[in-house]
Amino acid sequence: MLKIGVVGTGTIGAEICRAMDQGLVQARLVGIYDVDSQKAEELARNLNHPVPILATDNLIETSDLVVEAASKAAAPAIIRSALERSRDILVMSVGGLLEHATELIALAEKQRKRLYVPSGAIAGLDAIKGAMVGRIFKVTLTTRKPPHSLESAPYVVRARMDLKPLKEPTVIFSGFAREAVPGFPANINVAAALSLAGLGADKTEVRIIADPTTDKNTHEIEAEGDFGKLFARMENVPSPTNPKTSHMAALSAIALLRRITAPLVVGT
Repeated sequence: MLKIGVVGTGTIGAEICRAMDQGLVQARLVGIYDVDSQKAEELARNLNHPVPILATDNLIETSDLVVEAASKAAAPAIIRSALERSRDILVMSVGGLLEHATELIALAEKQRKRLYVPSGAIAGLDAIKGAMVGRIFKVTLTTRKPPHSLESAPYVVRARMDLKPLKEPTVIFSGFAREAVPGFPANINVAAALSLAGLGADKTEVRIIADPTTDKNTHEIEAEGDFGKLFARMENVPSPTNPKTSHMAALSAIALLRRITAPLVVGT
């Protein structure tokens, strides 16, 4: 049975651990770690099966596959450490991978290991990957979220935007994923995943809308290419414990782990 270690026991990491603990993934959880030791200890106490809290290096050594669910800032070092120890890794903080993609993909290739990136809170990545076999001319992501989930984003803070008085949907960012991902690290991981699947961070267009009329996180993808046109929309319910994160992000990661360990694989 595949041995999996999870780095980061926040909203998404904890959901992934609980899924393995409940047998939803045919794999064994062999260790967890979080920079907040109390958070890791609380999760460990609430699992049905005992799991050790390990230092990151020990966790990687113990695992066949590592799940990174820490943060965009911590992700590159965790990914690098896992690959250098010849471990596959599933990356949740895709923005951290995107910023070092050339180096880390080359390292994975050298080590003959795999970097896994779940679809997260968007639909349509399977079609984008298929379309990239031909040519794609344009990809646009439009993200719509409640203002309170965007207030602490670095881009919003630097621009001194006050989102509280908004009464109607307002575009607060329009540009490319290269700028959107670091500007909204807790909100726009989907742009990083879309960039890696498609045209890259410098050609993937992004619009972010602060919408006081909604309580959901909505992501729309529009693409044009040799294949024709694509329009995909996901209207996500926010995680009950973290409004910046869509509940689908954790479900997508769990589904990818099930895919990795499944005898039948459906879809691109």
